[in-house]
Amino acid sequence: MGTDNISSVMVIFGGTGDLTHRKLMPAVYNLLYDKSLPENFCVVSVGRRDKTDEIYRNEVYESIKKFSRIKIDDELWKNLRDRIYYQKFEFNDDYGYSKLKDFLRMLDDKYQTNGNRIYYLAVAPEYFELIVEKLHQHGMAENEKSWQRVMIEKPFGKDLNSAVYLNKKITDVFTEKNTYRIDHYLGKEMLQNIMVIRFANVFFEPVWNNKYIDNVQISSSEMVGVENRGGYYEKAGALRDMIQNHMLQLLTLTAMEPPIDLTTDSIHDEKVKVLKSLKELTPDLVLKNAVRGQYEGYRNEDRVSPDSDTETFAALKVFVDNFRWAGVPFYIRTGKKLPVKSTEIVIQFKPLPGVLYFKEYGGLMPDLLVIKIQPEEGVFLQFNAKRPGTLNKVIPVRMDFCQNCQVGMNSPEAYERLIYDALRGDSTLFTRWDEVEYSWRYVDKIAEVWKNNKPEFPNYKPGTWGPYDADELLLRDNFKWWNIGGFYDENV
Repeated sequence: MGTDNISSVMVIFGGTGDLTHRKLMPAVYNLLYDKSLPENFCVVSVGRRDKTDEIYRNEVYESIKKFSRIKIDDELWKNLRDRIYYQKFEFNDDYGYSKLKDFLRMLDDKYQTNGNRIYYLAVAPEYFELIVEKLHQHGMAENEKSWQRVMIEKPFGKDLNSAVYLNKKITDVFTEKNTYRIDHYLGKEMLQNIMVIRFANVFFEPVWNNKYIDNVQISSSEMVGVENRGGYYEKAGALRDMIQNHMLQLLTLTAMEPPIDLTTDSIHDEKVKVLKSLKELTPDLVLKNAVRGQYEGYRNEDRVSPDSDTETFAALKVFVDNFRWAGVPFYIRTGKKLPVKSTEIVIQFKPLPGVLYFKEYGGLMPDLLVIKIQPEEGVFLQFNAKRPGTLNKVIPVRMDFCQNCQVGMNSPEAYERLIYDALRGDSTLFTRWDEVEYSWRYVDKIAEVWKNNKPEFPNYKPGTWGPYDADELLLRDNFKWWNIGGFYDENV
């Protein structure tokens, strides 16, 4: 679809916030740089602070200069600058919405945007329902002669019940088709590549099953703590903040069956089948296969309770009970204050029998396929080969492809792709409601058991790989975590 067909006004609620300055405005600028923005396009930021268009544009300029992956070009900025506007009002202020409606009509005439709107809710979750209701009351989400879409950041609810309630409120106004639930991991370049790696290579798809794969490890680690997000994190924790959305999305893309075609619904259908196939969690299984941790010092963070039981680390052993994956454990972990910042998927293949001379020379390392999602984007395949020399020493070697390591290669940020797709009406990289629903069904069972069992926190030191119980989760199956970024030099 060409950019002429996606003319619209993008309205950002929360226009003075961190997300807008660090991600959204740089993404809009980079889309313009890549010639992916329509000619008939402008941005209106809504905030509660008192600013003029001029002051706001200058702030946006500084943000783009600081956070854009592409160095700012003053001529290009001039083009975008005049298309950025600021409106001040409180989110519950009816007069503000009336004024906004008139202002958007004026912009429609000026930019020929035909009433098309992207409403981006870059605000705290408690404002989602309020803003959607006000847009509805003021006739700004009619979806009749033109389209209006809403983009919503996570968290989408805090449990299944709140998610069901919020979903009804939003889809009653915008419909499912025009509701774009953001999981920014899905916008990442390598995540989009997983299906290509799996389904476009004859040497991967035939072995992508329980006959050849020993286990799958999905890890997302951060070096930082909660920083200035203590208030939010106390309500969420690692389980709701990461497992319910990002980590289960990584799982579905790794485990899904080939879709019948590449349409949005076909891909979502296969992802939902994976979530439906997750082995039922009993309280005993939760206690056995779900590990939580809290780093030392978390209770001293700003806006964190001094006796907080909120987890900053979570690890799960999960089974996908279907024909392809029966018996294969999927290990998931995520945490803060860990040794490296990285997100990756490790496919560990089954070992060959240690016959011939292999045992005598130390045995074989397992073959691995590692999909690196961030900060490096790429794939490497680890396999066994003979070390040069007179001894028959077998060592692991690897073939490594890194797509963002080349000079001049700068992959688009996730938000660029997500904004571009929302403009085009393509929701493939967004989360469909039934994915949210089944994710919450699964995670709620873990949260319920954890709520009724007091943990021994804190239980890991900053800069380590989390609590010992997370290692034990794999050791009892004779596996170990592959700590990407730490094991290359040791073994290769």
